[in-house]
Amino acid sequence: MENNKVQVRLGSTGIVVNKNGFGALPIQRVSDEAAVKLLRRAYEGGIRFFDTARAYSDSEHKLGLALEGMRDKIFIATKSGAQTGEAMKKDLETSLEMLRADYIDIYQFHNPAFCPKPGDESGLYDAALEAKAAGKIRHIGITNHRLGVAKEAIESGLYETLQFPFSYLAGEKEEELVEGCKKADMGFIAMKALSGGLITNSAAAYAHAAEFDNVLPIWGVQRENELEEFLSYIENPPVMTDEIRAIIDKDRAELCGEFCRGCGYCMPCPAGIEINTCARMSLLLRRSPSDGWLTDKAQEMMGKIEGCLHCNQCKAKCPYGLDTPNLLARNLEDYKEVVAGKVSVI
Repeated sequence: MENNKVQVRLGSTGIVVNKNGFGALPIQRVSDEAAVKLLRRAYEGGIRFFDTARAYSDSEHKLGLALEGMRDKIFIATKSGAQTGEAMKKDLETSLEMLRADYIDIYQFHNPAFCPKPGDESGLYDAALEAKAAGKIRHIGITNHRLGVAKEAIESGLYETLQFPFSYLAGEKEEELVEGCKKADMGFIAMKALSGGLITNSAAAYAHAAEFDNVLPIWGVQRENELEEFLSYIENPPVMTDEIRAIIDKDRAELCGEFCRGCGYCMPCPAGIEINTCARMSLLLRRSPSDGWLTDKAQEMMGKIEGCLHCNQCKAKCPYGLDTPNLLARNLEDYKEVVAGKVSVI
C-alpha cells in the first residue's frame, strides 16, 4: 500500500497495479470518441490495467485509439476464444493490430470448456508458448465460468492468471479458487464484481474485494459517472464497516442461490429469447429503475419466452447448472403480474 492506495500483485507475473481494473467489454456500446475520452480519463485517474477480448467487437480497436503511445505505462490483457492453435495465432495478430501494440501482457484463453495443455489436440497452449517465445505475449492466462476447469487450471501449474466471476455473492467454492491461486502464486482477476449489474453498491463491492489481497476486480465501465466512482476509490478505498456488511448481508439474502449471472454462454437461443436478460428480469425490475423494463419493446422481448422450444440447449450450456427454461418461465410469470399491476416492484 502506498499513500493509502491499495495495490495488487498478480502472482508470478510480477504485475503490480491499483486494485481497480478497467473491464473494456461495455465500451463496445459507445462511440470511438466517447470510449477514447473514458479510457484516457481512466488512465489519468490512476487505472493501469485494461482487460478486453477479441470477442468484444471493437473494444480492442478503441483501446488502441485511446492508449497508443502509453504502452510502457499500462498493462493490457486480452482473450481469444479460438478452438485451435492456428485460429488463436490469427486472433493474436488481429489483437496486436487493433491494440496498436507489439506485445500483450496477459493473453488469456477465453472460457474454454476444457483446460488447454501442452500437446493436447487443440494446440492452443503450444501456440501460446510459441507466441510467448516470440515476445508477442508475456504471460499466459485463462478465463472461465466453470469451477472444474478453473480448479484444473490452478492445479496444472501452467497458468499465471485466472479470471473468474467473483463478488460478494460468491460462495465457498469461489473463495477456494481465490485461495488456490494465492497458494499457486497465480493472479486472480475478478470479473463480474458487480454480478452483471445486480450489485448496485460499488463501495460494498470494492470493500469485499479488498478483503482478498490477491484479487484484482475489473469494473465494466461505459459511463463517466461510473468511472469517477471507481477512480475516487483510488485515493479513498472503501473498507468493510458494519454498515457495508449489512448491505452485503441483505443482498446475499435476496440474491444468493439460483439466479442468472447474465454471462450469456447459453446464447444464442433457437427461439430468439434474450436469455441472459429475461432469466433475471425479476431481479432487474427490483434492483434498477423499473420503467425501462416495462416498455413495449421490453414486453415484446419477454413475450418471446412463450415460444420456448424446451430444447434444453440453454440448460446444457449453463456453466452454473441452472434449470434455465424453468427460470425463464418463473420470470415471465412474475413479469406479467408486474405489468398487470398485481405486484409492486417498489
